[in-house]
Amino acid sequence: MKKQIAVLDLGTNTFHLLIAELTQEQSIKEIYMDKKDVKLGEGGITAGLITAASFQRGVDAMIAFKKVIDSYSITSVYATGTAALRTASNGNDFINKVKEETGITIEIIDGDREASLIYNGVQQAVPIDQSSLILDIGGGSAEFILCNQQEILFKKSYPLGAARLMALYHHSDPIQESDINTIHQYLDEQLADLKLAAAKYKPQILIGSAGAFETFADLAIKKFQLSGRQSLIGYKVSVAHFQSIVKDLILSDHQHRVANVTISPVRVDMIVVAAILAIYVLDELKIPAIALSTYALKEGLLYEKLNA
Repeated sequence: MKKQIAVLDLGTNTFHLLIAELTQEQSIKEIYMDKKDVKLGEGGITAGLITAASFQRGVDAMIAFKKVIDSYSITSVYATGTAALRTASNGNDFINKVKEETGITIEIIDGDREASLIYNGVQQAVPIDQSSLILDIGGGSAEFILCNQQEILFKKSYPLGAARLMALYHHSDPIQESDINTIHQYLDEQLADLKLAAAKYKPQILIGSAGAFETFADLAIKKFQLSGRQSLIGYKVSVAHFQSIVKDLILSDHQHRVANVTISPVRVDMIVVAAILAIYVLDELKIPAIALSTYALKEGLLYEKLNA
């Protein structure tokens, strides 16, 4: 009998569950996948606190996931907590409550480990055959991985998650030029070491992992009537199409984004600052190509555990 395991990626915005096994060809066979928009950082991310409402949404999501895991008789369960849980003053309270209610142990991972798992996941979805920069925009943090086919050359987690940037700098709707300039100044300060590393390794493609980048790709497909990505785990978007999508998002207001069914409710407002961050990186580092990987941390964790 093939080994089936459950992995949970407990992010600042979304909790993910993936139940899968490894095929003889060493590819992932998905058994079950679900996600719940818990918004764990809502209302408290800049203060380093999980609010009562967010806390309860997170616990409820884990209870629901546990019922699914039990229905598949899965005994190997791996749950990782990232930015929101590692920075919240009551993060351990949440971990203890989940353990009490579900029996699931949550491992808090640091940004370095998070970046490594993202690299592992992306490798399975997008051919890394040249110097590349992987960017994963979470809610609380953003991970940057400079890499090639053989190895990671530079990796770092920065406090540049979409929920955090939105809470700090998105003060108008549509977002004003002054707010954008303030975000750019903040990125100049935060990403100085990334720019030095990029000057050394010269990435030729930006690979966005899951999350906001799936939305960017789907918006481009819809606007330009491109062939859909459907079940593809990797998808290339032209830089011109991406720039057009970013411009649309920056000029949009809340109501227009709500009315756009391509944008999931949890990303309706955060997608603006995520777009500003992504286009900043593309422009500042002069990267000539962009792609999407639907695989990210949870797939990286899955491959690690299935191959252990």
